[in-house]
Amino acid sequence: MRYNIVTETQGSMQAITVQHLSKSYGPYQAVKDISFTIDKGEVVGFLGPNGAGKSTTLKILTGYLAPSIGIATINGINVLENPILAQQQLGYLPENAPLYPDMTVYEYLQYIGKVRGLGRAERLHAIEEMSAQCQIKDRWHQPIGELSKGYRQRVGLAQALLHNPAIVILDEPTTGLDPNQIVEMRRLIRNIGTTKTVILSTHILSEVQVTCDRVLIIDKGTLVADGTVEDITSQSQSHRHWRLIVQRAKLQLTPNQISERFNQLDGVEHCSILENTPDGELGFSLVCSQDVRAGLFEVVVQSGLTLLEMSPHKDDLESVFHRLTEGA
Repeated sequence: MRYNIVTETQGSMQAITVQHLSKSYGPYQAVKDISFTIDKGEVVGFLGPNGAGKSTTLKILTGYLAPSIGIATINGINVLENPILAQQQLGYLPENAPLYPDMTVYEYLQYIGKVRGLGRAERLHAIEEMSAQCQIKDRWHQPIGELSKGYRQRVGLAQALLHNPAIVILDEPTTGLDPNQIVEMRRLIRNIGTTKTVILSTHILSEVQVTCDRVLIIDKGTLVADGTVEDITSQSQSHRHWRLIVQRAKLQLTPNQISERFNQLDGVEHCSILENTPDGELGFSLVCSQDVRAGLFEVVVQSGLTLLEMSPHKDDLESVFHRLTEGA
């Protein structure tokens, strides 16, 4: 099942457009007819298990791979027809940043600036600005090979931003970082997202929840979810999990008898009695295949119960991700 929540904003301009994109390696199809758009200024989490087609899609967007079928555009530029022009719009930080350990930080950024075609004055200004933003100026004259993993990631991020791209693609930017470094990298990503379009590919779902406006989930080469975290987790429930609390005082039925009445309702797959409810309360957890609120309320009334609470149990992004990518 696919959850496609986001609708295109009228009059908005897309930073990235993917139309019916597929990529095959012989008989193996890594990406299967996926389509999505990303508006300018969005910070989008790109999620999927290993082998889902995530990296293949990003390599097509960066011009590293050609699609077998379909079109990908960067700021309206077809990446297959004009790869160099499209790449000029992009900043890319792969999981293993393309660093030269024998160079100092400053030498490396000078080199990247020249590769990007920046003039001397423009290059010096960009190095100053990105070094300040990524907090690496105090490491300018240190060989990259002597830096910690966190600082190497910052240098990699600075090179991705040096030519002031409109779109930034970050592939697992916090891999191997300690908790403090992860917090700092998230801060940098949020800061970048205030002025640029960002795609964040990661396995760490908590990163997506704190940094991204929207989520794309891909599985087995197919796009299975597209929307905000809030919309995806709410939509995926489809009235599946409910929590019901009644008053214990003056019960006419035993808890097991009440549970059995709930279980007999059409659409209720399973009802269990909650443990550790406060004194004076009796709770039930229900797994349902459809919206059964009306039926639950009828059972409550017919059983002479005093209803204290009836509320949906909201899935988190992790549980939705596992359900969509493992067929649960």
